[in-house]
Amino acid sequence: MIMEKPVGKSIKAMFEKPFTLEYPEKRERLTDNYRGIHKLDMKTCISCGACARICPNQTITMVDTETEKGVKKMPLVNLERCLFCAFCEEVCPTKCLVLTKSYDYERYDRREYALRPEDLK
Repeated sequence: MIMEKPVGKSIKAMFEKPFTLEYPEKRERLTDNYRGIHKLDMKTCISCGACARICPNQTITMVDTETEKGVKKMPLVNLERCLFCAFCEEVCPTKCLVLTKSYDYERYDRREYALRPEDLK
């Protein structure tokens, strides 16, 4: 059995068709049950904190947020910790917190994964 040399493999690979997607120009088709980044409707949130209490990974914390009606407690979601289990979406009485199909998770700083309520639009 003759092993192909690394240089030969490299030259052969140069002429092969690429097998990766051209992100972000070509997007992958997502299934109906895909769960991505959270979205919050700040107008319908009643600050109950049910989403923070049910989260198994303690991803959601309630923080003070300035709204039209004054300061309210609203969910801050840390995407680094999230399991995307959708328990928060299921327990929300007003259905103001939902998981979207967005999957753009790239960030330059780890602190940017903690999304404040204003960022969850």
